This record gives sequence, structure tokens and C-alpha cells, in this order.
Amino acid sequence: MSRLLEQVREAVRTRHYSIRTEEAYIRWTREYILFCGKRHPSELGAREVSAFISHLAVARKVSASTQTQALSALLFLYREVLSLPIGWVDDVERAKKPQRLPVVFTREEARAVLCHLRGELWLMASLLYGSGLRLMECVRLRVKDLDLARGEIIVRDGKGGKDRVTVLPASLVEHLRRQLETARALHELDLREGFGHVYLPYALARKYPSADREWCWQYVFPARHRSVDPRSGREQRHHVAETVLQKAVKRAVRAAGVEKPGSCHTFRHSFATHMIERGSDIRTVQELLGHASVETTQIYTHVLNRGGRGVKSPLDDE
Repeated sequence: MSRLLEQVREAVRTRHYSIRTEEAYIRWTREYILFCGKRHPSELGAREVSAFISHLAVARKVSASTQTQALSALLFLYREVLSLPIGWVDDVERAKKPQRLPVVFTREEARAVLCHLRGELWLMASLLYGSGLRLMECVRLRVKDLDLARGEIIVRDGKGGKDRVTVLPASLVEHLRRQLETARALHELDLREGFGHVYLPYALARKYPSADREWCWQYVFPARHRSVDPRSGREQRHHVAETVLQKAVKRAVRAAGVEKPGSCHTFRHSFATHMIERGSDIRTVQELLGHASVETTQIYTHVLNRGGRGVKSPLDDE
């Protein structure tokens, strides 16, 4: 099994998938093999894949998105690693993700939650709400991605591998300047101690050997401590862990008394909803969010249909 998992890892890295995708695909491949009694996947097919996907839904009661991820991992295994024909893929029943309305903070709730955050955590959460960033887009921001003069943030390699430009709130510019000063001092300390390297995507580290020590490539929100990169094995400065912000926002939601299942992503939903409420064109909001289709953005128009599609209840008649 270990050799096959290494083949999966190599195939994932060859295609420049993220490390989280790599971890997920290896985990699902391992679980699939164990579920099938440690038989080699080349001996298995549609029946075993369907049984495994059904097992996830029935026995483990996972969500539709988790089922989809597991199926994607197995299709990658057969198509890209084993190079086996997968004409049977249409026979595998795919889980349907339920269409749900997003949880959205009111403006007052968003401000209340932000008031219970401090320092770097407040600044990151403010970017989620003020710029519509995803969690990982925020923690992965690099110095070169900020254009303080133009009031723009360039999101590099976002969901779907796409770049986009979104708004940088003017009220955060000075806070970001101070954050950059703190990050630069940390980077200069690393350089003096013989470190200062940062992860570069794809093959940029080979193409530009000294770029990983340059200031423009450093993370805006660096981790407090250096760590060993799991791919290169080199000690370097990574970005702050996303779980730090996730836990802080959860605590802030409870402290603010907001009776909604709010999270970091709720700020992004709130950004889109409040932009549309203020009269922003839906196509503009689509571009700021980086949605491939305007249909995805249209879900936020539900805020315009207050009171059950905008109708007046007969109970409110005078």
C-alpha cells in the first residue's frame, strides 16, 4: 500500500495540487483500500467504488461534499495514477449537495464580532468581511499582493486556480502598514539567523533561486515560529495557521451573543450580501468574489426577498 500511496503523492505534486488536496487524496485512497480488504485498486472497479461511497453516507453519515471529495480522490487514483479506463464512472451514483441559504451576519452583528477580536486576528477577520476573502486566501496573502496606494488586493491562485482583484478597505490601510512593519522585522531576524526562506508555488524556487528570501514574497501574516516544510524538508517561516483565526472567530461569535452558527466564511457571505443590499451590481460582486458563474452569486439576492419573497403577511394588516 505504501508504494501506491507514494505514487498518488507524486502524481498530485506533479500537477501542483495544494498540500491539503494531497493529504485528502492519500487519506481517501488508504481508506478505500482498507475498506476493500487491502486488495489492490487495479483489481476493483465501479461496484467497489459505489459500495465505498455508499458506506460513507450510510455508516459514517458524511456530508455530500465529503462524498464528492472521496469520489474525486478515487477517480484521480484510477485516471492519473493507475492509468486505467474509467468508463464505469457514470454508473457511480454521486451525492447531491443540498442547496442551502448562507448564514449571514447583519452589519451590527459583524461589527460586534469584530469588536471581540484584537490585533492580527482582528485585522484578518476585517479583511474577510471588508474584502470578501476566503479564509485561506487571507492567511496566504503575500506582501506583493497588497496595493495600498490603489486600495486593491490581488488574490493569487484562488479557488479554481484563478487570480482576481478585490477591494482593500481604506480603513485598514494604516493597520496593514503596521502589520507589514511587524512582518518585516520578523523576516529580517530570520535573515540574520541564516533563514528567511518562504514557500514558493510551482517551480519558482528553481527558476528564481533567491526569490524565496526576498521581502515581496513573504507572508503578510507570518507564523510566530519557523517550521519544517513537509515537502522540501527545510526550516522556514510559514503563514499563520488558519485554525488560529477559526477558533478566535468562533469565540468572538459566542462572546458577541450572536445566535447564528457563524464562522470565518460567514464574513465572506456577509460581504457579498451587504454589497448587494447597498446597490452594487451583481456582476461586480461576482468578480470581487471570484465566482465562475453569476448563478453562484445570485444566492445572495435572498436578502432582497424579506418576509417570504417580499410579500406582506396578513397578520400585519391593520
